[in-house]
Order: sequence, then structure tokens, then C-alpha cells
Amino acid sequence: MGLKGWDCFVDRENKEEGTIMREDTEKYLEKAAVLVEALPYIQRFNRKIIVVKYGGSAMVDETLKRSVISDVTLLKLVGFKPIIVHGGGKEISKWVGKVGMEPRFVNGLRVTDEDTMEIAEMVLGRVNKGLVTMVQELGVKAVGISGKDGGLLKVEKKYADGEDIGYVGEITEVEPKILYDLLEKDFLPIVCPVGLDKDFHTYNINADDAACAIARAVKAEKLAFLTDIEGLYRDFEDKDSLISEITVSEAKALLATGTIGGGMLPKLENCIDAIEAGVSRVHIMDGRIMHSILLEVFSNQGIGTAIVGDTEEKFYHE
Repeated sequence: MGLKGWDCFVDRENKEEGTIMREDTEKYLEKAAVLVEALPYIQRFNRKIIVVKYGGSAMVDETLKRSVISDVTLLKLVGFKPIIVHGGGKEISKWVGKVGMEPRFVNGLRVTDEDTMEIAEMVLGRVNKGLVTMVQELGVKAVGISGKDGGLLKVEKKYADGEDIGYVGEITEVEPKILYDLLEKDFLPIVCPVGLDKDFHTYNINADDAACAIARAVKAEKLAFLTDIEGLYRDFEDKDSLISEITVSEAKALLATGTIGGGMLPKLENCIDAIEAGVSRVHIMDGRIMHSILLEVFSNQGIGTAIVGDTEEKFYHE
């Protein structure tokens, strides 16, 4: 090969190397842009409490489970004060079936007799400690508690349209001291929805209800629901009608139309109650999407639905 041919070879090699370097630089710049976009959210919500209601498919799929836990752990590490409130309905149904019992529901509420309550408490405790382990594997201190600990959740018997459904509790009072103590000591509290009535009987509690009640009691800055749908729709049959941001007044007007049904109806009512009780923002997001919490909390567009008070400034989805 002559000198000219060698020069061409070197030039071509340098060109290819330069292309690779430019591609790498663009990737780094994209990562930097993500961090810059997240900065105002980190600044605004530093040292603020966020309650995450964790349930649905994100609790069953192992990959999604680790994604959720890593997201919440990251929130903790960048200055948030997260509290996880988890369900476990699918796991409870599985274990009820394993012992030969048939799960029974009335108006979407599990009928919980004494034997079912015993299984539910054991299963929820197992799920709770599994989540604690996953958080601590990521280097963050976590403590798993139930609503029985420190008198956190006090309940009375709940009825479904007047029908007795057993040991299912309606929350009457929240004593958040144990949560404040854990947050002050830099722990991440993980709560399973079991509480006590005035006679110290154990009751199972709907996890959505527990998350909302806790968020109201601690005046959380944010309450995030991980669900199995993309968010709130004006018309559930029209997937283009996803609502990115909605005020409480708009949410009440939407409820009045009668188009909201199924499991979203009590969830939206809980969201409105939480906002009116002092929670700054409530997010409904698809827990089946990897890192959905981070995308909703730390980006301008988000991916779910943000519900805000009527006087709150628009901060998201602009």
C-alpha cells in the first residue's frame, strides 16, 4: 500500500471513530437533559412526603416489582420521604385457593371470614417483608409495619350495601406518629393494610383506602397510585381521551356525568378526598410501564393523570 492509500485508510478510521464519538456524546447529552429536566422537581419536592400505593400487576411480575422498588428507592436517595402502602389481593386469592377455600366478593370487596383474615394477614406480612428486603438490597433502610403497629390504622366494620362481608375495615382514624418517627430516623416505611377496631379485632383494609387515609394524615405532597390502566379517561372506550391533568372541580364534574365506573370510581373519589384534605397532587399511573413513577414525577409531560387542587399552579404536563 502506498502512502496515499495509507492516508485514506487512516482518514476513514478517524471518520468512523469520530462518528462513534459523536453518537456517544449524543447519548450522554440525552442523559444530561433528563437530569436537567428532573432538577426543578427534585428541588421543589425535596424533603416532602410522597405516599405510593403499590398494587396490581406491578406486584406480581418480578421485573416490574424490582423496577417499582428501585424507583421508590431513588426518590428516597434524591431527597423525597416516600411511604409505600401495598396491597396483595392476588396473592391472598392464590393462598386462599391453595388451602381449598373459594374467594368470594360482594360489590368488589372480598368477603373476609375469620379463616380468610388469618390467611390475609400472613400473606400481607410475607409480601411486606419481601419488599423490605428488596429496598435494603439497594442500600436504603426500610421498616415494614401494618396498620396495627403504633395504632396507625383504627377501623370499624365495613358493610357492602348493608351486607356483612366479615373482617373488612373502614378506617376511622389514623395515628401517624410511627410514620413520622420512622421518616425522622431516615427509614422508608412500608405499610400493609391491616388495622384494629376498638375491641382490638383485626380487619383487612382496602389498600387504596389505606393509602389515601395515610396521605391525608401526613399531609403528603404527593399520592401516587400504581394501577393496571394508563390513567383517567374521559371515555374509557376511547384510548385517545386520556386526561393528563385535571383539577378537583373538573374531576367532580366528570364524576357527575356518570361515565366513570368500575374500580376507577372509588379511586377517583379517594383522590378528590385526598386533595381536599391537603395532599398537593395525586397521580394515577400505569404500574405495568417500567419506571412509570419516575416518568410521571420527574418529567414535564408525565405518562399518567395528575389530579390537583383548584388553586394549584400548573407544574406538570405543560
